[in-house]
Amino acid sequence: MNQSELFFPRAAAAAMPMAMPVSSPPVKPLPAPLPARAPVRDDPPFRFEDVEVEARVSYTVRLADYPHPAADAAKVAEQRFRREIDKQLGGDVVAALRAFQNASESSESDLSRTEIAMAKRWAKAYDAARTAGFRDLGDTDEAFFDVRPI
Repeated sequence: MNQSELFFPRAAAAAMPMAMPVSSPPVKPLPAPLPARAPVRDDPPFRFEDVEVEARVSYTVRLADYPHPAADAAKVAEQRFRREIDKQLGGDVVAALRAFQNASESSESDLSRTEIAMAKRWAKAYDAARTAGFRDLGDTDEAFFDVRPI
């Protein structure tokens, strides 16, 4: 297209003949309107000061002793690991990690049933997350995921 065609367009080409309209089914009447809702109560406004803040401790994940220098592959593996461990443990990641560390440093008689259960959950979740993290990395004999609370 040149400037003259842009600013001085030619007359439009003859219109194509339209197809014959197809008969449509009869139109159904609209349903009756819904009854009016009950009036909304005047609740007091929500105040964030009144909410107890849940103490959440975040954590870091690092792929340690990975022999290949591909930083992008390591970051993707760490993200997959973190996603899977969050899926397995939810908000209990740090609590389960600490229970596992206590269990590995103590005898079974020193631990409560809750701590033993959390340590078992950590072991199962870590194994699933490790499998997900190492999925596309290839040769990773000595590599491991280091999880530390912040």
